[in-house]
Amino acid sequence: MRTGLQRTTPEEARLSPEGLAKIDQALQREVDRGELAGVNLLVARHGKVGHWATLGLKNLQTCEPLTWDTIFRIFSMTKPVTAAAMMILHDEGRWSPDDPIARHLPEFAEVKGPDGKPPAHPPTLRQLMTHTAGFGYGIGPGPHDAVDEGYIAAGVWKAEGLDAFVQRVATLPLAYPPGEAWRYSLAMDLQGAIIERLSGMSLPAFMRERLFAPLGMVDTDFFVPAEKRSRLATLYHMYNVDRLTELTHPSFARDPALIPAIPSGGGGLYSTIDDYSRFAQMLLCRGELEGVRVLSEGAVRLMTSNHLSQEMMEHRYGVGAQQIRPGFGYGFNGAVFVDPVLASSRVGRGTYQWDGAAGTWFWVDWENDLIFVGLIQRMLQDTMTPLQATTQDLLADALV
Repeated sequence: MRTGLQRTTPEEARLSPEGLAKIDQALQREVDRGELAGVNLLVARHGKVGHWATLGLKNLQTCEPLTWDTIFRIFSMTKPVTAAAMMILHDEGRWSPDDPIARHLPEFAEVKGPDGKPPAHPPTLRQLMTHTAGFGYGIGPGPHDAVDEGYIAAGVWKAEGLDAFVQRVATLPLAYPPGEAWRYSLAMDLQGAIIERLSGMSLPAFMRERLFAPLGMVDTDFFVPAEKRSRLATLYHMYNVDRLTELTHPSFARDPALIPAIPSGGGGLYSTIDDYSRFAQMLLCRGELEGVRVLSEGAVRLMTSNHLSQEMMEHRYGVGAQQIRPGFGYGFNGAVFVDPVLASSRVGRGTYQWDGAAGTWFWVDWENDLIFVGLIQRMLQDTMTPLQATTQDLLADALV
């Protein structure tokens, strides 16, 4: 086990062994019921790993067990990592939240609103970082509206490289006037293009040099090299079937063996429980891990603070389990508990979290000085047990 955090007993981490056992039992029930193949999870409090567990299998057909170094598709848990990459450049004075997007991506200088006319106010980077700029997504199963259909028709996800991706998106109208709504979108992929323009490096190279290497995230990347591919968790789904079935070609996932033409800042990373816990602990420590600082304290606060108005939170936008609501807003590339009681949660005020399409989840809770990372390999469905909310409630009972 390699986390950069001291391993200790639950008691020394101010955690209840009995309370932690209930978390494992709840997740093991999901495995036993055939709802999950396996789970890796980690809880660290006060800078010490007080609990870790590996449950179930990496591959149901071969009965190969999950291991601590299993590599998972983390999909949208890439988004907070992209936010951190953006904040590195913010620390360097390369951008400001109120900059028009077109200042850094000139292709958007003539972007049109939903009425085909230039918007009254051009979309800004703050809006890009908070899903309020007006973009759609154009990926995934299920019904699409006219905005998504436009993205699909324009082939935005078939572009060869981020520059071509930006050019195609820029020709399409916004879904709504910037700042007037919240819509899950490809905003983080556009951030990847901004990172490339501002740094002069590819997004994967920038993340490797400025985040992964300093943080010791040795197994995180946009593809899985041949020597590590045997460690990749088999991906499962239960779409229109009654048991876990291998999903070999997700509609929005690239071949793990290939370096992607479009490195997706919104969902392209593979990672391990060790690696992602190091990233989460860096956020908890306000930008530093093991004496290495990658972000300023101010950058972490800006990234993990709510940027939505009260009116927007009351509108109840959201995606999947991440439903914006009173007390539950949105920071840069992740959700924020502004008022946990109002949001019907037992986490600490200011907790920052997100999840991924293959069921992964994490949160960072400064008030309780803890991180939680859970990695699984099943594509999310509305019928699944809400693992993030469930484990948050159980962990609240395990704090001492």
